[in-house]
Amino acid sequence: MSIEVGQKAPDFELADQHGQRVKLSDFRGRKNVILVFHPLAFSGVCSGELGALRDNIDEFQNDTVQLLTVSVDSMFAHRAWAEQENLDYPLLSDFWPHGEVAQAYGVFDDTKGVALRGTFLIDKEGVVRWTVVNPVPEARDLADYRKALAELS
Repeated sequence: MSIEVGQKAPDFELADQHGQRVKLSDFRGRKNVILVFHPLAFSGVCSGELGALRDNIDEFQNDTVQLLTVSVDSMFAHRAWAEQENLDYPLLSDFWPHGEVAQAYGVFDDTKGVALRGTFLIDKEGVVRWTVVNPVPEARDLADYRKALAELS
């Protein structure tokens, strides 16, 4: 069962594609966070989704919002993928313990060993204000992200 609207978002600290440690609570009091779980780097649907975020980055990462993406890929896979796809926002590695953060958010698929397509909008106080969880093959719609951000404002 995934984290629900109104619940406190579980804090975590993961390395991004450059090895920098990123902690969710570092944004508390400063920015809302769009937390995007995805199954695997270099896959078609993930490349499409994260490419769409890249192409609309000013909407999803700015003075009031921070975009964070998470998958079970290693930091090194994320770095190669970021370079290939021109992704310059944080790609966080939930590699080891394998899928621990995805499990904490209730979006880890135990049979496949990857995260489902879960997105959580977390407000500046660290509370989940909107969420969507799609199965691995089903892409999410950026229009839903825009609507959730508008309602949070």
